[in-house]
Amino acid sequence: MNTVWNVLRWILAALACLWLALCTAVGPIYRADGSIADFSWGNAAIGIVAFAAYLGLVVGLARLSRGGWNIPKVVRSKGAAGGKLRGFLARHEPAIVHATDRTWKLVAVFIIGWLWCYVTLLSAFGADLFSQIREFTSFWEQAHGNPQTYLDGTGVVNTIMDVYPTAHYLWPADPTFLTNQHNILLTLLYGGVAFASRSLTGAVDAGIILLSGLQFAFAAFCCAATANRFLNMPFLRHDASGSAGASLPSARHTAAGSPRQGEPTEPMKNNPNISTAEAALPRPASATTRIVVLALLLLNPIVVTSTIALTKSPLFAFAFVWWFGVLYEIHATKAFAGAAADGPDAVPVPARTVVALAVSTLVMLASAKYALYIVALQLVLALLADRRRWRTWAVALLIPLIAFQGMLTALTATNTIINGDGIESKGIQLQQIGRIAQRDPGSIPQGAREEIAPIVDLDAAAQAYFPQDADRMKSSGSAEDKLIAYKWQTVTADDMTRFNDAWMQIVKASPVVAIDALLAECYGYFDVTDVPYVSAIYYMDNGVIKANAPFIGGWLGGWRDAVAWVFNGWSHIPVLGWPVHGNFWTILVLVVGAAEVVLRRWRALAFHLPMLLLMGVMITAPANNFDRHMLPLVFVFAFLALWFRRDAKTDMRRLC
Repeated sequence: MNTVWNVLRWILAALACLWLALCTAVGPIYRADGSIADFSWGNAAIGIVAFAAYLGLVVGLARLSRGGWNIPKVVRSKGAAGGKLRGFLARHEPAIVHATDRTWKLVAVFIIGWLWCYVTLLSAFGADLFSQIREFTSFWEQAHGNPQTYLDGTGVVNTIMDVYPTAHYLWPADPTFLTNQHNILLTLLYGGVAFASRSLTGAVDAGIILLSGLQFAFAAFCCAATANRFLNMPFLRHDASGSAGASLPSARHTAAGSPRQGEPTEPMKNNPNISTAEAALPRPASATTRIVVLALLLLNPIVVTSTIALTKSPLFAFAFVWWFGVLYEIHATKAFAGAAADGPDAVPVPARTVVALAVSTLVMLASAKYALYIVALQLVLALLADRRRWRTWAVALLIPLIAFQGMLTALTATNTIINGDGIESKGIQLQQIGRIAQRDPGSIPQGAREEIAPIVDLDAAAQAYFPQDADRMKSSGSAEDKLIAYKWQTVTADDMTRFNDAWMQIVKASPVVAIDALLAECYGYFDVTDVPYVSAIYYMDNGVIKANAPFIGGWLGGWRDAVAWVFNGWSHIPVLGWPVHGNFWTILVLVVGAAEVVLRRWRALAFHLPMLLLMGVMITAPANNFDRHMLPLVFVFAFLALWFRRDAKTDMRRLC
């Protein structure tokens, strides 16, 4: 039976590597706007090399974990530079550890390290922000006696619900201008602050700068709180008697002869002043690890520019970092207690930790619609992996989930807001319909044409189809310059019930083109050689900023353009530019997950599988290789790697 499970684990890991290899192999095809039918021996060779590389990484991680982990050690070089670096770290390790051993100190590190971005760029955003401002402004004016255009009896309208089309059958009879298109709480916050700014100063710039400043501070807090949990493990504490009974030994224990923070744990084994339980526990991170982790967050343009970007995804991603750190604390207290000789099987979760998990959950739910599925999955997995703490999961995950979803249901049921259009979740299906209408129209059955006609104009779809972006198929954009592919103005609820059947007929009639549409819209998320279709850097320098916020756009002259030019130039350098792409970190997360499957780290996987669901969100997202959908994985990778490394050390202690 063990042999069967071993085989199944390796099959799962191999399938993950095979998916990465396939996306890498077809990349040249879809960048040339080709078809899977063009797959050649050259593409096969690329796929084989990629598969071998990714599987080799999984095997290497598994072997390192089983044989003991002694990295990262960036100072192993025996050259002069390596020796100087080793000497520098040896001399300054206590200072480095001391400067990063509290959350407030780490907050200061992040604020200082990122401050140049906020001070010199002020804010970063795209068209979505001004859609939210327009929604709130229309709502406010309508509510204060200034009627806004809604329906004029002819169906000719020009509201925000037409720019990001929401089918008219979803509109209530009484005018309302708030939608859940961009998450209602963010729309109220962003739109309200911008509206107040315009009322007080005559422009939205001051309000936008304030919003970016608030997000900047929130980002620093989230990264600092999680860095403190991973680097310093403050949750490992003594109880009143000094033993590891009801709680775990302190990471800052300073009994005679015990090592300082960051020092190796090996000397503890023969130290009579250290209990067996404490000797089995990991110590705070070394100076080298701290420098690596902080560098990944302070120097990567994806992270830096996201601190001030008001595009909803960064807010979700920073809240996810905080959430991830709290989950690590809850997981680690149980895992380390099990590793300790006299440790308990379960350790109570402090109230402040439960509150942190609940608040981070609520911020995630408020900032991204797909957070609903992330939280729901984590709730199920947590109950399976750690059912003794069911009260923690109920209070911090279940109650926020029910409360938030209940609020949305009540607001839509009372016509206070307009719910999002279901078409938003049909991006892949729309892309398949559009590609087939464009490249194989003769295959579409007459019955399918008749069923889809009230929903999608196939002729317009054929013109609007673009391989990497489904927004055109959803008729997104201003009314004067878009083709009407999705007939949001006239479609009915009854018409939409036939969408899936019509789509299935169309796909069955041209399966190869349908596969092309799917792969063309998602391969870039898993092809390390692919440059982002829309990078995170885009939001710091685009036409929307200069046209709608002239003070922000003109601040410090051409500095914004210069920074964008440098970052984009770095991004387009082969290989060296990979770390500036979200897909590089997404791929590494998937490789680490595959290694955890091989190593049977089921409890750790119970807290990491939501990241796999995030990859599913990428695949169904409206655009290919869109950096902002990968931000959560970019931000947490350093902590995931440290979690993986620490679990490896725990495994070795158990074996010893």
